[in-house]
This record gives sequence, C-alpha cells and structure tokens, in this order.
Amino acid sequence: MGGSGRKDERDKEVLPPADAERLRRFSAVTIAHYEREARAYWDGTRDHDVSQNYAALLDAIEGQPPYAILDLGCGPGRDLRYFRALGHDAVGLDGSEAFVAMARAYSGCEVLHQDFLAMALPEGRFDGVFANAALFHVPSLALPRVLRELAACLRPRGVLFCSNPRGNNEEGLNGDRYGCFFDLDAWREYVNAAGFAELGHYYRPAGLPRDRQPWLATVWRKG
Repeated sequence: MGGSGRKDERDKEVLPPADAERLRRFSAVTIAHYEREARAYWDGTRDHDVSQNYAALLDAIEGQPPYAILDLGCGPGRDLRYFRALGHDAVGLDGSEAFVAMARAYSGCEVLHQDFLAMALPEGRFDGVFANAALFHVPSLALPRVLRELAACLRPRGVLFCSNPRGNNEEGLNGDRYGCFFDLDAWREYVNAAGFAELGHYYRPAGLPRDRQPWLATVWRKG
C-alpha cells in the first residue's frame, strides 16, 4: 500500500489562503456547469466511440484480469458500464452530484462523490486509472498534488490513462468551466514529476490530420 512518506509530503502542502480560495472557486464553477448540463452532456456523449482509449488502458495493465479500475471524472457512467461489462471491478468518481446519481443508476458500480481537488482515495487500491476528458479541469497549481494522489492510489506498476484537449499551455475559465490546455512536452513534465513513466501517446480522433486532432491521449506506468 502507498508509502507513508508520500502521504506525509502531501499533508504538509498548504497553499496561501488566496490561492486556495481561487482553486475552490474554479472547482465550484466547473462542477456547477456539469450540474446544470448533466442531461445534455449525457445525450451528447453517450454514443462517443472511445474504444481506442479503453484498449490503451487495458492493454497496458499487467497481470490477469479482472482489474480494479478507477474511472476519474466518470460523468454519467458510460465508461464504468463498459468496464463492468468486461468483468472488471470498476469504481467511479465525479464532483457532480447529478453525474454521480446517473452513473450509479446506469452502471451499477460504486461511484464516489468527490471534488478532484479534495479527493480521499484508498492507497494501492487500483490497477488502472482511466482519466478520460477529466484532468484538464485541474488547475496547474493543484495538478502536481492531484497526480501524486493518483499515483498513490495505484498498485505498483499500475497504469494511468489520460485524454485531454491539447493547446499551447493556456489555462483559465473558458465560459463557465476551468481548463488547462497543455502541449505534450508540458504535460510530460507534470506527469513524470509525479513518478510516472510514459508508455505511449497518440492524438484523437484517429485518422485525421493533426490540426483536426484536438485530443492528446497519454498512457503512463507508476514507477
């Protein structure tokens, strides 16, 4: 189970009050957006083909299935239901109460109602973390801590899959959602610093010119 030194290090991190308040505000605004748009979001994404992303995670996990998988930012439960249908022990996590209720009903899985910026995850519990269109909502100020928490919840040599909209390292409120839009080099720095080794990356949707592939998918192994 995760090392106590890593947990102690996280416990010592205290942000200045102004920064902590800004992070709380950004998170609250973003979660409120998904609360309002939960049904429309589900209608717009339920049929998306993310089979490439499923395979990227599952093919990288070592050992024999079934696997324990954390679906970070599970939304209404599309991916949870897929993982459960394959026989995996899938657990969801989302900050939106509406999404949590929808995901529990749709997938039949355990779903944690937790803000990404205030997670309480069991250490060494999961073989893989599936973060599909989720971590880009974490401000860069909090990202190192959040990535270390995800590393701690993974078993040794566990796998982290991420898919984020890419950009030129801009961040801020985009309408009523907070987003960070990193290029590959910047994203690598953050995830490497959290103790992960890159297994591979690709751009989505597949088969299109790079300027029409707004999504960057990366696969990582816990060191």
